[in-house]
Amino acid sequence: MLNLEDEEVWESPVGRVRAVGFIEGVSALILFFIAMPLKYLSGIPATGTQVVTWVGSIHGVLVVLYAAVTLWAWYRGRLTGKLVGLAAIASIVPFGPFVIDRRMKAHEESTRQDTPGEAW
Repeated sequence: MLNLEDEEVWESPVGRVRAVGFIEGVSALILFFIAMPLKYLSGIPATGTQVVTWVGSIHGVLVVLYAAVTLWAWYRGRLTGKLVGLAAIASIVPFGPFVIDRRMKAHEESTRQDTPGEAW
């Protein structure tokens, strides 16, 4: 399981992709399983609409951030084109970032460089 409090996660480009993917995945689950049912099933659609607007906006920003850190990791040579494609698909599929996390972690561990303090 990914621990967002672990500094090592944030030190590598692939670790950042994994971390932001996790956060983006959680925001999608909140949108799909809390905000949208609140809007459509709760009987209080006005409140639900506001919640969907806010949660949806936050989720949208996180999707863009996920794309940015993924492309940055690819630009830095830390991700393959195939993994970038999988991350793109994962960003639109519920549970997607969680599903590809194992593959991202394996790639990160197999290509880990021992350069401390790697810049963004």
